[in-house]
Amino acid sequence: MQRDVLLAAILGAHGLKGEVRVKTFTETPDNLGAYGPLRAKDGRAFTVEALRPGKDGEVIVTFVEIRDRDTAEALKGTELFVSRAALPEAENGVFYHADLVGLDAEDREGRRIGKVAAVNNYGAGDVLVITGDDGQEILLAFTRENVPEIDVKGGRLIVAVPDEVEAGPAKDVE
Repeated sequence: MQRDVLLAAILGAHGLKGEVRVKTFTETPDNLGAYGPLRAKDGRAFTVEALRPGKDGEVIVTFVEIRDRDTAEALKGTELFVSRAALPEAENGVFYHADLVGLDAEDREGRRIGKVAAVNNYGAGDVLVITGDDGQEILLAFTRENVPEIDVKGGRLIVAVPDEVEAGPAKDVE
């Protein structure tokens, strides 16, 4: 299965010639174009022609495919992805969110809890969304304490479910 990794989101137009303000999710914003053309969810490709630093973690990008302000403004909110295969291997102990999605979640005794459906970040850190076989979701802070073992190649991770989590409807665990 091909997985895509979110690298950036277009925040809006910048100037009159089609440049856009972009929020990057790369470690180094200058790497935005290093992995080839970026793709929107609808399949449109965007090739970085030039970029320069913006303010507060943003960059100003010139894409080959965007040449006027109206086109740039229409792209506000567009998320930009690359194939996971285009990215370098992660260092030991570092994971791309796309590598975690789909892993089986098990407790320390090897009992299946569910499957990682998503990794979200609402500003206070990463949160695993684990969907149980019954369809219920568990939201779990993605910390070493809560997830002591990750085996991407083996397709699973170990979850240390806190004592306060009980069986029942959807659970929020922080």
